[in-house]
Amino acid sequence: MAQPDNKKFFENLSGAGKAIAVLTSGGDAQGMNAAVRAVVRMGIYVGAKVYFIHEGYQGMVDGGDNIQEATWESVSSMLQVGGTVIGSARCKEFRTHEGRLQAAHNLVQHGITNLCVIGGDGSLTGANLFREEWSGLLAELVQQGLISEEAAEQYSVLHIVGMVGSIDNDFCGTDMTIGTDSALHRIIEVVDAIMTTAQSHQRTFVLEVMGRHCGYLALVSALACGADWVLIPEMPPEDGWEEKMCEKLSANRAGMKRLNIIIVAEGAIDRNNKPITTEHVKDLVVRSLGFDTRVTILGHVQRGGTPSAFDRILASRMGGEAVLALLETTANTAACVVSLCGNQAVRLPLMECVQMTQEVQKAMDEKRFEDAVKLRGRSFENNLRTYKLLAHRKPESDLPRSNFNVAVLNVGAPAAGMNAAVRSAVRVGISEGHKMFAVNDGFEGFSKGQIKEFKWGDVGGWTGQGGSLLGTKRTLPAKHTEKIAEQIRKYNINALLVIGGFEAYLGIMELLAARERCEEFCVPMIMVPATVSNNVPGSDLSIGADTALNAITDTCDRIKQSASGTKRRVFIIETMGGYCGYLASVGGLAAGADAVYIYEEPFDIRDLQANVEHLTEKMKTSIQRGLVLRNENSNVNYTTDFIYQLYSEEGKGVFDCRKNVLGHMQQGGAPSPFDRNFGTKIAAKAMQWISKKLQESYRQGRVFANTDESACLLGMRRRALVFQPVTQLKDQTDFIHRIPKEQWWLKLRPLMKILAKYKTSYDVSDSGQLEHVVCNRTKESDHTTTI
Repeated sequence: MAQPDNKKFFENLSGAGKAIAVLTSGGDAQGMNAAVRAVVRMGIYVGAKVYFIHEGYQGMVDGGDNIQEATWESVSSMLQVGGTVIGSARCKEFRTHEGRLQAAHNLVQHGITNLCVIGGDGSLTGANLFREEWSGLLAELVQQGLISEEAAEQYSVLHIVGMVGSIDNDFCGTDMTIGTDSALHRIIEVVDAIMTTAQSHQRTFVLEVMGRHCGYLALVSALACGADWVLIPEMPPEDGWEEKMCEKLSANRAGMKRLNIIIVAEGAIDRNNKPITTEHVKDLVVRSLGFDTRVTILGHVQRGGTPSAFDRILASRMGGEAVLALLETTANTAACVVSLCGNQAVRLPLMECVQMTQEVQKAMDEKRFEDAVKLRGRSFENNLRTYKLLAHRKPESDLPRSNFNVAVLNVGAPAAGMNAAVRSAVRVGISEGHKMFAVNDGFEGFSKGQIKEFKWGDVGGWTGQGGSLLGTKRTLPAKHTEKIAEQIRKYNINALLVIGGFEAYLGIMELLAARERCEEFCVPMIMVPATVSNNVPGSDLSIGADTALNAITDTCDRIKQSASGTKRRVFIIETMGGYCGYLASVGGLAAGADAVYIYEEPFDIRDLQANVEHLTEKMKTSIQRGLVLRNENSNVNYTTDFIYQLYSEEGKGVFDCRKNVLGHMQQGGAPSPFDRNFGTKIAAKAMQWISKKLQESYRQGRVFANTDESACLLGMRRRALVFQPVTQLKDQTDFIHRIPKEQWWLKLRPLMKILAKYKTSYDVSDSGQLEHVVCNRTKESDHTTTI
């Protein structure tokens, strides 16, 4: 649907004279505060009055001090705080007609007719019922003499927009709910720690994670850590699973693996809907195998702690979108939920989502488990399929025999998640019947013959390892084509999978150009983007970028906290990224930056001066700490030192300055859950593409592929993974600055500025449009952007 221009849009959707209330209800989830902050600041930005409703629906029923007007300053310093600072409570009174009548009275007293509800399906269902009863409730209040007829007429319609805050990710219609990614961080931190002690003592660990009715956390954490077995409610194990699981554990130990990890969702059941507990699994392993086995129940640790970068960005985007959705609603608009599909914000009818969520439970109760998995959505289904493919090795006799040899290599700078991608590629390739060869040290190692066949067990334990275990270099292949062609002949390589950043992209292009003189390069070639800079054309996201964002966000949190209790202070922080401002901009949104300087958005001394004055004014009135991010190559003259000195001089008497260059810490560390799973799934899909292309290009006893479509980049575009010939990406590339000509995340910068109290135009061309919930919505591809 075509969008109107911004000026017209904001004239039509002015919030002047409107009142918006925000509440959090049900279980808390990390990132709720980021959503509240975004609703408050976006609401104030469009001219509306914004209210907090403390303690959820209980506060709405009780009224009084529980309903308070929010100010810009009242949501400062809450972005990095877990839980919900405005409180959440389960409310029995709101379930009664009398309770909802009292709640309606309290809202009318404050002139509130727009509600933003952050919670699970129960909270959102309650909000929709409240909306449907609204006119009847007002009529009763008039009849009882509690409000005037004029007030009933003025506040005759209640508008509802929901955001799903739930660590379980159990709400249909959205790929990720607020809090899920942070919960996965907690789980993976624990699993990584447990694996070191388990390996020391050759132990088996049985871990219980949350998910009473949804196995998402268990399934994705199993995928992220390479667990030996996972038990979830949507897909109970087949009868006789106990024997199969013990065989698997025993086989892994025989293969020199010193530990076993079993992950159990708290709602795990068998085919007869009987619970499967961690103690039952432990007793089974001890009785059948005699392994030293321990149980760890993670419990509410999963709900706690600081929200991840992903959850802060998701919640900030959803909060801004929720306000726009409220301003667009009419008396006939159905209550909607603001959701995430792939990398895009969407609006979905609230009750359609609730009904489909309830259908999942119904399918499980009726033992229609295949239907339950499908109803969870394509992302869940794809996670389950990928886990089965990678965790359960088929017997040699059951594997197809393709007689094809596939080489995997890493190119460019290391990025967290590369090893997960290599592991996935090797195991999927073996499952497809190929021989898998790993190349050390990129194209340079390829030219020197640093090539080795990899077996299934050779990549065990790789998922959680940072950096590149294969080794990676920036060397391009153009000067080594003859030697690389010789190695391809020697090892009879029939296809290439290149995992890396901009150098990998250039390398594929050079190999493509070399086909005219070297027939050896007439094989299927595919690139999977992996770089912290996220600067590869053809993909909205790259493996490694999420881990780097979390490193930036965590460091910014610590740096800001270091000024706690001192005088006013501004921090100038330099991030990596080359000429690409992704890390600085999106990191700035996640960390609550006051200004972010990037190459893609040119700035001059007047802009710098305006930023200093703006920050000075804020420091005088509201905030104690300021944060300014600068991309390393944003401007050749306005360096980090220059900006530090400028702010120091101009801020004298109001604030002092400190500077930090984050450097290579952004490339290090264990990969985040997002990068582990993104790398795993995108590499699996790449290998399936290779298998298909090998079959298509096999003629007269050899593989010959020389079309543009045989050299592709697999990237994530909006809602889907897309295969794109690299020749088609040339026109989309700024080769001098090594960035795409168009970058989706630039549309997030106005949101970041609004949340930092700047007056700016807001690009709504990418805002969500009301859609309908359809099981497995897209048929283009899987939405594997989210975990």
